[in-house]
Amino acid sequence: MQTTRRWHLHAGLLALWFVVSFGAVFFARDLQWQLLSWPVGFWFAAQGAVLVFIAIVVVFAWRANRREAEAPTFDPRAYGRYTRTLHQRFGIYVATLLLLLGALAVAEQFGLSKPWVAGIFLTTTLMMYAVIGVVGRTADANEYYVAGRRVPGIYNGMATAADWMSAASFISLAGGLYLQGFSGAGGQPGGLAYVLGWTGGFCLVALLVAPYLRRMNLYTVPDYFAVRFGGRWPRMLAALAAVLCSFTYVVAQLYGVGLITSRLTGVNFEIGILLGLGGVLVCSFLGGMRAVTWTQVTQYVIIILAFLIPVSWLSYKQTGNPLAPLAYGQQLPKIAAMEQQFLNSPVEQEVIGIYTQRAATLERKLQNVEESLQQERQELRQQLRAMGDIKADNTQAQTLRRELAALPKDAATARERWTKARVDNLERAQPLGGMPLHAQPFAGKPGGVGDTPQDTQTSRLNFLALMFCLMVGTAGLPHLLTRYYTTPSVAETRRSVAWSLVFIALLYLSAPALAVLVKYEVMAHLVGQPMDALPGWMAQWSRDPTLLTVADVNGDHILQFAELRVGADLVMLATPEIGGLPYVISVLVAAGGLAAALSTADGLLLTIGNALAHDVYFEGSGNKAQAMRRVMWSKFALLVVALVAAYAAAQRPAGILYLVSASFSLAGAAFVPSMVLGIFWPRMTRVGAVGSMLAGLGVTIYYMGVNLPSLRAALGLQGEGLWWGIQPVSAGVFGVLAGFVVGFLLSCITRPEPMPERDLAPDLG
Repeated sequence: MQTTRRWHLHAGLLALWFVVSFGAVFFARDLQWQLLSWPVGFWFAAQGAVLVFIAIVVVFAWRANRREAEAPTFDPRAYGRYTRTLHQRFGIYVATLLLLLGALAVAEQFGLSKPWVAGIFLTTTLMMYAVIGVVGRTADANEYYVAGRRVPGIYNGMATAADWMSAASFISLAGGLYLQGFSGAGGQPGGLAYVLGWTGGFCLVALLVAPYLRRMNLYTVPDYFAVRFGGRWPRMLAALAAVLCSFTYVVAQLYGVGLITSRLTGVNFEIGILLGLGGVLVCSFLGGMRAVTWTQVTQYVIIILAFLIPVSWLSYKQTGNPLAPLAYGQQLPKIAAMEQQFLNSPVEQEVIGIYTQRAATLERKLQNVEESLQQERQELRQQLRAMGDIKADNTQAQTLRRELAALPKDAATARERWTKARVDNLERAQPLGGMPLHAQPFAGKPGGVGDTPQDTQTSRLNFLALMFCLMVGTAGLPHLLTRYYTTPSVAETRRSVAWSLVFIALLYLSAPALAVLVKYEVMAHLVGQPMDALPGWMAQWSRDPTLLTVADVNGDHILQFAELRVGADLVMLATPEIGGLPYVISVLVAAGGLAAALSTADGLLLTIGNALAHDVYFEGSGNKAQAMRRVMWSKFALLVVALVAAYAAAQRPAGILYLVSASFSLAGAAFVPSMVLGIFWPRMTRVGAVGSMLAGLGVTIYYMGVNLPSLRAALGLQGEGLWWGIQPVSAGVFGVLAGFVVGFLLSCITRPEPMPERDLAPDLG
């Protein structure tokens, strides 16, 4: 009866999770009535579901911990003194950080230059991370891999939140919501799928994975496959899968490190990556999980302050209420009205027509690249000769000479440049610059113009698929699951998952608010302004065309919405300047983005190094001396992987959000089917686990690869390779299904191995 009740607890909470995340979102387009200026469907996806997810995790921890009597593995009095000391140190740190910010703000008002403000704050934070790394240095395996298993749940929750809120969450999430609205445009999923996926996944972590892995006293995720299934292949495949998904993820983080460091210091992007990488290595290389844990706790405070201060100020400035998640709903109807105004504006249509004409001109050039290039070169030379004949002023001649020098040197370069420019102009020739109506769920086309039922269905399907991959991937990411090995007990692990989601939700509830507030600021206060009256921050950020471009396309010297392009990574970084806050807050935001990227990179690099040394090379067995050698090899592997990842990030392979989302698909397909079946189904076999991982990874990698434009062109493949219109970033939806099916079928036809002594399945508390 007790086991049945425990099954009921799991089944009931999982059913609630499914209905809230997939059921309510599926009907979001039907939930369009207004409640206190909020469209109900938008509010539920942006906030309501997140609050329910928190309730699910909290209720599970409370009920399961009440039912399960767990003998403490430590002296309660000594541990109580230890936690009180931690609380005191944490309070002193937060107070000192706030005093430093206040002192720099006052010094700025008294004339302290911006470089000094940035230098002092950046140097202070990096030195703090370095000191923690040096003080926490260790060669003890238990400390290096799992921080001695004595991190209290609340602090492990902060560390997990910092580990989780990567560059994608801090830098790109609000910008992605600004550009994608509720659900993205056309077949490109996005928007609130990230908020739902990255919070709802913690319900799976709490209910299906983390407590059961913690009970086994493991060091790494591949350790589970070795203990549960035995043999060499399950552990090896798990280790290689951990390296694959973590490497994809860490490249995105180092990309963010380079972006922020170059912004703070003014150095080149590549040098910025190396500078930030030094901060990562000091902690993870010297102290492993012990140093990384306490560094991430300090980084969480910087991250959350850096996010909440600007968004609260912008909310207060626009609505009179600093609680942005409660207030930004009143801006949604205003944005909807301005979107319709822009869609119907003759001036906006004129700009769109110019972009369309440019795209058509480039299309004609691409039909015969060699001839078009020669013709354009001859025309410029003839104009120069004509100007020489009539003695035109030197300024016009210099302009023509620059245009001539800027022409592509050969046909191949011209084809590449003109193709890219054509795509760019076609995107900008769409209504609202290709952005969907912000509050409209599942818009098929940019601006929601001319939607068909098929467009809406494709958009909804992609949204749900991406959300599923992010949720399942959350339950499979090795660097996240390893964080829950550091708590003193299984009960503390459950509490830690709940704390993690609470701390994460502080940012994820505010990110949609920031996107709306910035969009209102742009639409209401920038669009329609004379070009020579635009704020100074726009000129500074427009130096990087990937972040901001402003062009007077129609020559009326007035900024139109279609003439402005905002990059996803700009929205958060430029918020202090948009809101008119002191420069020290801009530095805090940049430091917060750097802390988010560094904290996640720490955990990822540690996971990769441990997988290579602990699981692949040494296979996790041996005496104390061998354990120390494994730690040293983990450090060496970490250093090598860090340098390779830095090189990959310097190539700017893709956007941060895309790389991170791809790693979630890989992690979910590789780990979750075999891990969940192994935990809850005693009949799961070694052959089933190996087949599950190979099938999940194989299907996911195949679907991503076969839909790469370069690969399709190389193989001569025609048309699209999409299944049911689902985009490659959500390939994990097929990989997870394949993993479960193959794992189940192979286990049914093979003989199971004996369950380990540390049995997982019977106790579902």
